[in-house]
Amino acid sequence: MRVALVSEHASPLATLGGVDAGGQNVHVAALATALARHHGLEVVVHTRRERPDAPRRVPMAPGVVVDHVDAGPARPIPKDELVPHMDEFAARLRSEWVAEPPDVVHSHFWMSGRASLEAARGLGLPVAHTFHALGVVKRRHQGRSDTSPPGRIGIERDISRRVDRVIATCSDELFELVRLGADRRRLTVIPCGVDLELFRPDGQAAPRRAGRPRLLCLGRLVERKGVAVAIAALAEVPGAELLVAGGPDERELGSDPEARRLWALAERHGVSDRVRLLGRVARPEVPALVRSADAVVCVPWYEPFGIVPLEAMACGVPVVTAAVGGMIDTVVDGVTGVHVPPRRPRRLAEALRALLADPERAAGLGAAGAVRARERYGWARVAAATLSVYAQLAGVRARGGKGVPA
Repeated sequence: MRVALVSEHASPLATLGGVDAGGQNVHVAALATALARHHGLEVVVHTRRERPDAPRRVPMAPGVVVDHVDAGPARPIPKDELVPHMDEFAARLRSEWVAEPPDVVHSHFWMSGRASLEAARGLGLPVAHTFHALGVVKRRHQGRSDTSPPGRIGIERDISRRVDRVIATCSDELFELVRLGADRRRLTVIPCGVDLELFRPDGQAAPRRAGRPRLLCLGRLVERKGVAVAIAALAEVPGAELLVAGGPDERELGSDPEARRLWALAERHGVSDRVRLLGRVARPEVPALVRSADAVVCVPWYEPFGIVPLEAMACGVPVVTAAVGGMIDTVVDGVTGVHVPPRRPRRLAEALRALLADPERAAGLGAAGAVRARERYGWARVAAATLSVYAQLAGVRARGGKGVPA
């Protein structure tokens, strides 16, 4: 089976940590690799060219090729400014698929969905789609700060009704899609996964200061990720340090607006001596950093899925998460971690104090998390579930109909 993954702004080859480089990049890269490694699929990942010197096609892993599609200027462009280039992106995809059609197209993010539907029009190609984030949720939580292009919500509604299958990553997203008007019979929930070879309980831990509890936030430096909530909570967690990994390189943090805001907030709360912004941490170094923490804190305002809690669980480290999005599914409150309400520093502080005061309970949560991650969220398992969707869609195509899955 030949599969085309379309990820217009989130290249699987991108360096993680930037404003537009995070969970979707990890998801697309890991899914493509697992589909090829465990199931023998031929996978092409189509993403927009951001560098003029990038080769058109780059082998990423055995059976996986990244295709750099010319659409707009070959330079980084914020994803919210990419819409004017999506017609060109779609036209180039269509030209390629006419010449060499895949068996299934799987688009990622709403602009890729729009481009893929246009590119596949009239070609008889089944299209599956994963949103990764929904405009209606972003608008609800960010209000006037939402930078999404006009029309995003309407386009997402149209995509959800036109594609052959929507693959939601959590139950919360499924409910949002139903409210958008998606046909429940065309919805499937398949979670994101975690690299169980990289993230595991055994292995080295990063150095740490003896006698000082360590909390860790990991992810992009954007306001909605809730690092400010963790800093405010730290003021009520005496003695603990908070490490924040993500964003630009450490030497560039001084010019990053969010980093400057977080430093100012730490000063205001009197915890600047206990907050360390590390900047971007190389992917291979992340597991050791996670294993060095007493708890990983992940308290965004909202979260389409949330890969970081899975990575912490796979390392056997307890997680304290906001009860939002996919983390409601992945983190079992009181079993593999602790849920707290979003944007409530005092409640977060209470949960952290209780966890740090009970090392035996924390160890139990971490051990249970490692088991849950291993049993449910390995990429081989996620790829197998995704392949079952592809096989059904390809079978429908072969029979010459569109059909509605049971």
